Amino acid sequence: MASNIFNEIVSAALAGHYGVLGLNVFDELTLRTAVEAAEAEKAPIIIQTSVKTVKSIGARRLSDHFKLVSSASGSPVSLHLDHCPDRGVISECIREGWDSVLFDASHLSLGEATAQTKEVVEEAHARGVNVEGEVEGIQGVEDGIGSDDAPTLYPLEKVIEFINVTGIDCFAPAIGNAHGLYKQEPQLDIQRVRDLVAATNIPMALHGGSGLSAEQFGELIAAGCAKVNISTALKRAFIEGYRNYLTAHPSAAEPLTVIAQVRQDLQQIVVHYIRQFGSAGSVSS
Repeated sequence: MASNIFNEIVSAALAGHYGVLGLNVFDELTLRTAVEAAEAEKAPIIIQTSVKTVKSIGARRLSDHFKLVSSASGSPVSLHLDHCPDRGVISECIREGWDSVLFDASHLSLGEATAQTKEVVEEAHARGVNVEGEVEGIQGVEDGIGSDDAPTLYPLEKVIEFINVTGIDCFAPAIGNAHGLYKQEPQLDIQRVRDLVAATNIPMALHGGSGLSAEQFGELIAAGCAKVNISTALKRAFIEGYRNYLTAHPSAAEPLTVIAQVRQDLQQIVVHYIRQFGSAGSVSS
């Protein structure tokens, strides 16, 4: 297993039985707010970027900005590439300084997914970059990647073999979770998480966190979901923050005043999840 800040963060969370917030940011405001909120809570945080965000801002510019913001933080901060089926983007982010990447191989056959994921791990580990693996797919579409179709599920022993053969550092299991907002109460296979952690001793990543209950989060984190992803909730807070302020203040003409209010709304979301996942105060002074 490669050793860098991502691995240190999730390994400590797995051992400490808390969850680290993996937050999908999409601009300077959400990035800076997330890092500063985590520092105030004395918590680690994993800053996640979608392929769409990387292409929109540019890998080098995004990496440089992350380094500028994270270097001023007293809390551990890691940069992670979320769901990416594109090997070219994976390689670009590895070169440009991401701490970890999620190679989404759910669109491939199990044999091909194993072979390609192993190649990604070799490429990433050579540069000290960690790899999150995904082979079954998480239902729902996020930033243009994914599907609303029910994901393919493999027998537990096949998934364990995939983890062991590829050498990934973290795994995203399909356990009834979904991206976006849940249309009905999800039936989560928490035992599958326990079994995977027991067999592989690596952290699990929970995708589709927006909309789950505090009880569900607690059970999944206790089972071994050391990294918990949130995306939709932050996006909604961002849009609703602007909408609510401008509706209440239709004659508003000072952008910095509007941004300050939206920033406060975003900060509340970040703090809420950090505390709910139990990572607040986990960073010693």
